[in-house]
Amino acid sequence: MENNLLLDLAKKHGSPLYVYDTEKITSQYKRITKAFSKVKNVKINYATKALSNINILKVFNKLGSGLDTVSIQEVKLGLLAGFDPKDIIYTPNGVSLKEIEDVAKLGVQINIDNLSILELFGQKHPNIPVCIRINPHVMAGGNSKISVGHIDSKFGISIHQVPHIKRVVENTGMNINGIHMHTGSDILDVDTFLMATEILFNTAKEFKNIEFIDFGSGFKVPYKEGDIATNIEDLGKHLSKRFNDFCKEYGRDLTLMFEPGKFLVSQAGYFLATVNVIKQTTSTVFAGIDSGLNHLIRPMFYNSYHFIENLSNPKGRERFYSIVGYICETDTFGTNRRINEIREDDILCFHNAGAYCFSMASNYNSRYRPAEVMVHEGKDYIIRKRETFDDIMRNQEIVI
Repeated sequence: MENNLLLDLAKKHGSPLYVYDTEKITSQYKRITKAFSKVKNVKINYATKALSNINILKVFNKLGSGLDTVSIQEVKLGLLAGFDPKDIIYTPNGVSLKEIEDVAKLGVQINIDNLSILELFGQKHPNIPVCIRINPHVMAGGNSKISVGHIDSKFGISIHQVPHIKRVVENTGMNINGIHMHTGSDILDVDTFLMATEILFNTAKEFKNIEFIDFGSGFKVPYKEGDIATNIEDLGKHLSKRFNDFCKEYGRDLTLMFEPGKFLVSQAGYFLATVNVIKQTTSTVFAGIDSGLNHLIRPMFYNSYHFIENLSNPKGRERFYSIVGYICETDTFGTNRRINEIREDDILCFHNAGAYCFSMASNYNSRYRPAEVMVHEGKDYIIRKRETFDDIMRNQEIVI
């Protein structure tokens, strides 16, 4: 995605604008499948919540991916995108029994993460196979908000409660066909992840009819030059051997599953914004853009880093800027960043904008959500129109 192409897209479609490169998505998908090519049965389930535009889902369907979903709406999106129900796993948290039952009617794989719902579901639907989400009590992830496998997390059933799970299974006669975990996002230490997998292997031994083990994801991608990322090839080498050995111990070939989101789409996304104003204060030079936390909340929500470059003046003298938004909150994208000289009306590009960016956008301050463009096989396509005032008013009822 060269600068000139991105500038042309901003000129053609306006800003702010999300741009996705399907070539990068494809290369990341092939990279992770190659890393685990020595395992007989591998299933990559794309984490829909990272970027749920139906056109992106269709790209993954064509690649042979499955889907990881967390809501009935994501399940329905996946079905609409052409996924076979058997290729969709549903892993909710804190939802009602009714939603789980409604999803089960759609024929997808159910994954349950608390004892109460497990028992209720097992009593009513003992013939529907269920996967169990285990909390391995391993602290992993780059921020407390994205670390979900530790002891104080709301996610999963504690490994110390496995006897309770077995009691529910025995009492209801239900079939446990998979074991799942997700430790958190931005995993750096492969050894820590491998330690968590051992906990999962030990848990899997307690159930005699499992067909797959889902190791979640959370693999870290680079956010800037020289940044550390999860060595997926090294993980593939070590975990593939261990998984194959476990299958021999277990007595049959199981399916190894992952549910990456960020790893597959983060680097494929770019966010383009126009500079509204350059504001010099006594201590700082602000570059205010035509966007804010309503479009890209990650830096404010969990201190994520997005590399920012000036597409309009790539050879300009470097200066220090704080990049801020137009929302009536402190919405700072980057503080004291060294960027080629920024002028009003320049186009800035935020990298790693494919995962958890548009999907977390809102209409805060009654602003419109931006358009989305997909670059696929050399052509650019609008895959979501820019919102209008009619979208703001949609579903509002004037009663006085």
